[in-house]
Amino acid sequence: MTTFNHVITNKFFLLSFLILVTSSCWITNANHYGEDYHIHTTQVSSLLPSDLSSTCNSSPQGRKSNSVRLSHRHGPCSPVDSEKTTRLTHVEILEHDKDRVESIRNRVKPNLAQLDKVRPVGQKTVVLPAKSGSTIGSGNYIVTVGLGTPKKDLSLIFDTGSDFTWTQCAPCAKSCYDQQEPVFDPSQSSTYSNITCSSELCSEVGAATSASPGCSSTTCIYGIQYGDSSFSVGFFAKDTLTLGTGAYVPNFYFGCGENNQGLFGGSAGLLGLGRNKLSVVSQSASTFGSYFSYCLPSKSNSTGHLTFGQGGVSSKVIKYTSLLSSSGDASFYYLNLIGITVAGRKLALSPTVFSTGGTLIDSGTVITRLPPDAYTALQGAFRKAMSKYPTAPALSILDTCYDLSSYTTVAVPKISMLFSGGASLDLQVSGILYVKDLSQVCLAFAGNEDAGDLGIIGNVQQTTFDVVYDVAGGKIGFGAGGCM
Repeated sequence: MTTFNHVITNKFFLLSFLILVTSSCWITNANHYGEDYHIHTTQVSSLLPSDLSSTCNSSPQGRKSNSVRLSHRHGPCSPVDSEKTTRLTHVEILEHDKDRVESIRNRVKPNLAQLDKVRPVGQKTVVLPAKSGSTIGSGNYIVTVGLGTPKKDLSLIFDTGSDFTWTQCAPCAKSCYDQQEPVFDPSQSSTYSNITCSSELCSEVGAATSASPGCSSTTCIYGIQYGDSSFSVGFFAKDTLTLGTGAYVPNFYFGCGENNQGLFGGSAGLLGLGRNKLSVVSQSASTFGSYFSYCLPSKSNSTGHLTFGQGGVSSKVIKYTSLLSSSGDASFYYLNLIGITVAGRKLALSPTVFSTGGTLIDSGTVITRLPPDAYTALQGAFRKAMSKYPTAPALSILDTCYDLSSYTTVAVPKISMLFSGGASLDLQVSGILYVKDLSQVCLAFAGNEDAGDLGIIGNVQQTTFDVVYDVAGGKIGFGAGGCM
């Protein structure tokens, strides 16, 4: 009996010991996992830009019939020859980004603009405002579409913050800048025609360009000027637009520019993906249901995609948030941002901090702008998590920078942007840091000056995500891992 009790006691002790050890290890590993789970630990060398690489890591996504390949205009994947582009410095990129943000705010809360000088198209003229409320931005992505019959491939700047699509056209009666492909010649397309001044669509041009259309004889003349004084003026026309390998938009309305100047980086013009009646989204609604998606690559030696219609995403899970209406410019895509987490902890902010000025998402803005209280809280939490790294001077609008040149790895706190409905942007390192070089690595957010200023989610934060625009359904979705 004593031996039996001894055996039972030893087994109980052993079992208790194993439970205690296992529990202790679980707690230790859980704490360790909890710390690592909220941190990105990455090689510092991986932060460097890939523009100098000669190899393009092309995604297969762009091979879908309703999809076009999307790439950064600098780097081996760009369809635009680097000799035809002007490479901006980081300071210039950020300064141009300030111009774009200001122009977007002017569109949302318009001011009376002074008229600029008349811009001619041969013998035709159109008057443009000094600040039209549009700007092309600096962190531009390029897509290649077809125009005309037979189609001619054209590399256009892709922009959700613009409504009007235009391309340079022969014979360039006044001026054309250098572009990659031959300038589109409307006389060589059997489906091209100009739009008359009496057409109802001519009156729509003003809403899409922020400049009243002109008239030459019976032909409608458009003009659009951007925040950096770049501009395009020409004939308002229609032709067949080809998106991907087998997706067509017949009778597509666009601008055929014969007087064009500015920093368009070798592209042939601009593809407008806003919500106006003349945007690509609206004009292709009967075919694609006002539904499109894209993924912006984080590196210039990788490609993403721009897909019209459903079936363009590679992410396994897409979480949606509602599109909001606004009393400002109805062309933009407004979202309900409700919070931000840093290293797993939600910042102590009232949702009204974000709703006071409102928030929109924009493919052409580079750096995300936050209300001052939200940015201050984000900055404080980020600085605390990065306190072991030496600081570096500010880079233009970016005031939280670090010198990582002496490190091989860096531990970056994870940041998530939270939206109503349960959607979130759980940012990768590429969406958290803006890298000039390893001695100046900065938090890729900036604060607004006033609590009532509009917030903007820029393209740095959107990289690698499938961003899905179900405009007819009134929602936008985010899915991780859409591209590299």
